[in-house]
Amino acid sequence: MSEAAEPPPVLEAHGVVKRFGHVEALRGADFTARKGEVTALIGDNGAGKSTLVKVLAGAQPHDEGAVLVDGREIRFASPLDARRAGVETVYQDLAVADDLSVAANLYLGREIPLGGPLGRLGLLDKRAMRRGAAEALAELGVRIPRVTTPIAMLSGGQRQCVAVARAVIWASNVVILDEPTAALGVVQTARVLEVVARAREEGMSVVLVSHNMPQVLEIADRVEVMRLGRRTARFKAADVTTDDLVAAMTGALVTEPEDAELG
Repeated sequence: MSEAAEPPPVLEAHGVVKRFGHVEALRGADFTARKGEVTALIGDNGAGKSTLVKVLAGAQPHDEGAVLVDGREIRFASPLDARRAGVETVYQDLAVADDLSVAANLYLGREIPLGGPLGRLGLLDKRAMRRGAAEALAELGVRIPRVTTPIAMLSGGQRQCVAVARAVIWASNVVILDEPTAALGVVQTARVLEVVARAREEGMSVVLVSHNMPQVLEIADRVEVMRLGRRTARFKAADVTTDDLVAAMTGALVTEPEDAELG
C-alpha cells in the first residue's frame, strides 16, 4: 500500500513581486508554512519581511506571483479576505481596544447577539462571550485576572497574550505574529512564547517574524531567511546556530534556490 500523500503547506508564497513605484520591495519572494509548526521569518531591515507579511495578511496586494492557502491559490483583496481564509495577523502595534474588556476584545467584530427580539435590537450575549473567552484563554494557558478586566489595566505581556490568543482562537489555518515580543521584558516574553507553543500543540500553524535569533531557535521548527526581497535560505531550526542565521541574513550563507524542498 502506498503512503498517503503529504498535505500541502497551509500557507505559501511563490515568486511574489511587490513594487512601490520604481522600488521593488519583493523580488520573487517565496515562503512556506506547514501545519502544526512554528515557522520563523527573519531578515535584516529592508529585507522585505514586513512587505511579505502584509501580502500574506491581505493588507497589500501583490503585483506578480501567487499566494496559496492549503494548496489553493487565493488573491486577497483585503485583510477580511485573509481572515475568511483562516489567516489571522497580530502586528507589533497591537490592535486592541483599551476601553473594552478582555472578553469584548476577544470577540471584537465577532460579537454574539442575544437570541430573539433583543438580539435583533443589537443587544449582545455578554455572558456567553465571557464564558467563551475564559475557556479559550484557559486552553491556551493565558493568565488573566478576569475576562471582565479592561485591556488598559493589563501589563504589556498580558495585552500581547490576549492579542495572540484572539488570533489563535479565530484562525483556522495560520497565525502571523509580527515581532510579538519586541517591547516586552524577559518574563512577559516567556509568557507570550508559552502561548505560541500551546497554539502549536493545538495544531495551529504560526508564522513568527522576529529579530531575536535565540528566541527563534528556541521556539521555531523551521526558519526562512529573506534578503533583498527574496528568500535566500531556509533551515530546520534544530540544525542551525545563531551564527548560521546571521550569516544567511548578511548573504554569507545562501541555500536558495539550489536546495530542494525540505522534508
